Amino acid sequence: MKDAPGEKSCTVILGGGLTGLSAGAVLSRAGFGVTVIEADTTVGGLSKTMHHNGFRFDLGGHRFFTTDEGLNRFVQDLMQDELITVPRSSKIYMRDTFLDYPLRPANAFFGLGIGTSLNILADFGIEKCRGLFGQKNCVSLEDWVIRNFGRTMFDIYFKVYSEKVWGIDCSRISAEWVDRRINGLSLAKALKNAFFRVSGKKIPTLVDEFFYPKLGIGRISDRLKDEIEMSNKVYLDTRVEVIHHDDNEIKSIVVRHQGHADVLTGRQFISSLPLTHVVNMLNPAPPRHILDAASRLKFRDLVVVAVMADKKRLTDQTWIYIPEKNIPFGRIHEPTNWSEMMAPEGKTLLVIEYFSFKGDGIWNDTDAHLLEITVRHLEKLGFLKSRDVCDGMVVRVPKAYPLFEVGYHELCEELYAYLGRFRNLHIAGRSGMFRYYNMDHAIESGIRAAEAVINTGMVSSSSAEEDAFFAGCSE
Repeated sequence: MKDAPGEKSCTVILGGGLTGLSAGAVLSRAGFGVTVIEADTTVGGLSKTMHHNGFRFDLGGHRFFTTDEGLNRFVQDLMQDELITVPRSSKIYMRDTFLDYPLRPANAFFGLGIGTSLNILADFGIEKCRGLFGQKNCVSLEDWVIRNFGRTMFDIYFKVYSEKVWGIDCSRISAEWVDRRINGLSLAKALKNAFFRVSGKKIPTLVDEFFYPKLGIGRISDRLKDEIEMSNKVYLDTRVEVIHHDDNEIKSIVVRHQGHADVLTGRQFISSLPLTHVVNMLNPAPPRHILDAASRLKFRDLVVVAVMADKKRLTDQTWIYIPEKNIPFGRIHEPTNWSEMMAPEGKTLLVIEYFSFKGDGIWNDTDAHLLEITVRHLEKLGFLKSRDVCDGMVVRVPKAYPLFEVGYHELCEELYAYLGRFRNLHIAGRSGMFRYYNMDHAIESGIRAAEAVINTGMVSSSSAEEDAFFAGCSE
């Protein structure tokens, strides 16, 4: 094998999602040589924007919101006048009624019925009283929701929606994850926010507005890629297959591009690839208990169905959540409510999310049938008529979300400890850390990984000769 010129002194970034690209942009600005490897034909990962016959849509509705001023400046400086501010208006479709989210008391009381609403408040009061005398350990999502919202709210909303999203019983979903994800939200805080409209400003689940690029969330990844390519390289359609290591250092990686295997060396490696993939690609292989721990971590997959229509608008919402057992999808958003530039003039589209496991009935269904059943349910919900539909597209997204089963944290800690022995490997990002990161966390994770590389005191290197990568390092 012949080393590619300049590669030994550069940082190799595995994964071209928001985390990897953010790391690459920070390092590039600091004058470091960077090579980014991405398996897809476009950058962005889950935060990409699809293009189809003049329509644009994201793989689910991805907003940018942060309370970190430095991170805010990072994105605003990157995007300049591409960012717009979008007011949030979300609803929950439950019991044949559209309820406001965040909660508004009158809407909730009349939508759910006075009897159910009083039961919700009574259950919440009972749980608060129980807390005065000590509470059992909060292990699962079920435990957490009942403690913070009461049994009635759990039964009518959280149980059905959470099990639709994650595909497992709520008693198996980790409370540790939901506590971090909802960031301290309780029924009391939700009601306080509903009455006074101030307390939710720093709770991500309650924010009233957010930033969004005019041409879709994928533009953030595109701009980061542009910055990197001013001095470095981003290789697309290139898959990492093997990670070689020796003496507690990553020495090289084997990648495959257009059917050809190539070897790439570097001094530092940043990975946002799924944590389980990294463990399984190591050569020599990790000890059996590490492989066993990795095998017990699972991901939830996503099937996105976009329905295009010859209508200017179909809803007035940014998100609609569907915790109904008889409706197979879980969430809807209309991209043109975020930016009018997401569809041709006079047209719109709805983006529907089906939560799935690769190989199940939804994942294996045909595109035509998925579009058919989606339109049928949208008709029943009153959003459109089948005659309004002018086009459609189905996108399958593997490993979209880490699955946070009870005990996942201990497994992750075991893997972190093992991977932490590699002096020049930095794991980051949602999949890389097996954490539920929002966009701001994903970007911040990449920035922190880049800072760790910079702080190693590595001599900065030019990557002007990296175009010789595939020609110069083939076996």
